[in-house]
Amino acid sequence: MLVREVLKNKGGRVVSIGPEATISEAIARLVQHNIGSLPVVDEHGSLVGVVSERDMLRHMHNRGEVFSRHRVDEVMTSHPITCAPEDDVEVVMGHMSSRRIAKVPVLEEGRLVGIVSVGDVIKVMYERVSAENSHLMSYLYGQT
Repeated sequence: MLVREVLKNKGGRVVSIGPEATISEAIARLVQHNIGSLPVVDEHGSLVGVVSERDMLRHMHNRGEVFSRHRVDEVMTSHPITCAPEDDVEVVMGHMSSRRIAKVPVLEEGRLVGIVSVGDVIKVMYERVSAENSHLMSYLYGQT
């Protein structure tokens, strides 16, 4: 299965933030949308990083109370792991597992077109196993 198919089932809505936004604005967006990370995109729509709850917590621990006025580009992960719509979901899942990341931005021709999360991958794998199980049960019990 390809990443493109996961995005098609999931829908194309992507919540992002600009690098000049404050950490306070990023936190508000995370809370508003009940998500754990944001792709950081420039004015051209190109991905420049990802900022996560973990990034902000580390920054807060190191910088103290004034951290919320700092900019997103000060704490984001630059050059994040990405994938393309034509990548195989199992390959992307391997990268997520080996690098311990929960979300992978999907880029097409340098533009952010979606996000694939661990939850998305688990859902796809579960649906695949369920369908295979159903077919096997039908074969086994339908042949008598």
